[in-house]
Amino acid sequence: MQKNWYVVYTKQHSERKVSLILSKKGIENFCPLNYKKSRSLFWKTITFEPVFDSYVFVKADDVEILNLSKQITDIISLLYWKGKPATIREEEIYSIKEFTTNYTDISLEKISAYQKSDVIDDVSYIMDGQVLTVKNKAMKVNLPSLGFTMVANIPEHQVMGRSISFTNNELIAQS
Repeated sequence: MQKNWYVVYTKQHSERKVSLILSKKGIENFCPLNYKKSRSLFWKTITFEPVFDSYVFVKADDVEILNLSKQITDIISLLYWKGKPATIREEEIYSIKEFTTNYTDISLEKISAYQKSDVIDDVSYIMDGQVLTVKNKAMKVNLPSLGFTMVANIPEHQVMGRSISFTNNELIAQS
């Protein structure tokens, strides 16, 4: 059977625990973490929080994914689309991995089902089938199967007229 990427919905703040349990069972999974800096009055703290609250991405076949929700107590359910477990494209998982590796302080924006991703009036690039947008010192990647856009602020020294690196490719922003 062919393995696909699925989204598992977990209990609140149990994403890392579920990811660890799945790894111990030998099941390929991915829990994207966001590197955040916060300042207090006297010190700086660095935290790693999940990008998607209560979501863990799991690569499994149809039978295995249905059994997982019954075996692990911290898994509430699967993410469903039209009565079937929702599958996520491999390209989108790759985009999430690369985006979380290269950028910090990532936030999510919901996109509507009726929003057209091919009509963009900003500076945009096509990379591996995903629309990568640069606007107002922010980098965006659309994830249509999840209904989100990942947004990260770009440091000022990398904006407009300078090269912006995304994986091994170099993108030159036109000013």
